[in-house]
Amino acid sequence: MAEISFDDFLNVDIRAGRVTRAEPYPEARTPAIKMWIDFGPEIGEKKTSAQVTAHYTPESLTGKMVMAVVNFPPRQIGKFMSEVLVLGVSDPEGGIVLVAPDQDVPPGGRLH
Repeated sequence: MAEISFDDFLNVDIRAGRVTRAEPYPEARTPAIKMWIDFGPEIGEKKTSAQVTAHYTPESLTGKMVMAVVNFPPRQIGKFMSEVLVLGVSDPEGGIVLVAPDQDVPPGGRLH
């Protein structure tokens, strides 16, 4: 595993956000869900798509806190422009489990 410096870590801007809206993304090659996430007044609302259908539905994601990298450049995912990368961990079957704070925190809070 390659080591990085602390400055490298600080360059990755990971923030807490609250999913304000989610909907299926049936056009995606792999089943996915589109999400709009509120990162507070400094960053605002950003959108993304994620392959999280093994554990989540659009209805279960709305209102949920998630963690995401907010300083990657936007990326075209099919016909949808993804602006952030939500973070997750694979379960034993390969389904993605989202990373989230275990307590309510303000949207936009930065990971330390």
